[in-house]
Amino acid sequence: SIVNVQICTEHDDVLLTASGGQCIRFPVSDVRVFQGRTSMGVRGIALAEGDTLISLSILRHVEASSDERTAYLKMRRAVAGEGTADEPVDTDGEDSSGAIQQLSTERYAAMSAEEQVVLTVSVNGYGKRTSSYEYRTTGRGGKGIVAMSVNNRNGKLVASFPVEDSDQIMLVTDKGQLIRCPVEGIRVAGRSTQGVIVFDTAEDEHVVSVEHIGDDGENGENGNGG
Repeated sequence: SIVNVQICTEHDDVLLTASGGQCIRFPVSDVRVFQGRTSMGVRGIALAEGDTLISLSILRHVEASSDERTAYLKMRRAVAGEGTADEPVDTDGEDSSGAIQQLSTERYAAMSAEEQVVLTVSVNGYGKRTSSYEYRTTGRGGKGIVAMSVNNRNGKLVASFPVEDSDQIMLVTDKGQLIRCPVEGIRVAGRSTQGVIVFDTAEDEHVVSVEHIGDDGENGENGNGG
């Protein structure tokens, strides 16, 4: 079945996220333009047995090396008071020479202007925000990298999409409960972390839908459509 449809350009990236906790980011240009609407399409992510895709998001493509992204993330944490520039960054096996120890002020400002933040929420009500620079760009069709830790505490993922600090989200559970909250209160953390409680669900209750509400009060286009 179709999960989502988004408008994009060849200067964008596709971010696909699965309920099992994996995600993959690849250039839009990796998906060729088909002749007709009824075409079968090509594989975006190789899903594990029993896993399902939960979201499609479009991210701005930014040309930055692994070293630059690592240096930026370290500096960002230090600037935001979330750690120090010496703290390690989870590169998930990505090759990084470590040659760049410090970004120039101009380069840091340029990368900051292009940064996006991806919100990820699990069925047990846990969530986190993660810098788009933690999602490295690869080729399509692979197994991907960790988007968020999936375990007994978190449960599987239910939503993942870009948000702004001024946005709000509305979460709805299978018991008919809902909550609306600002995303600014959800901490920014690494991809493989567990997240924090966004919706304190009951033991047999699960989040089934997360709706993105922009700062103008209108529903965003990046929700999971549940």
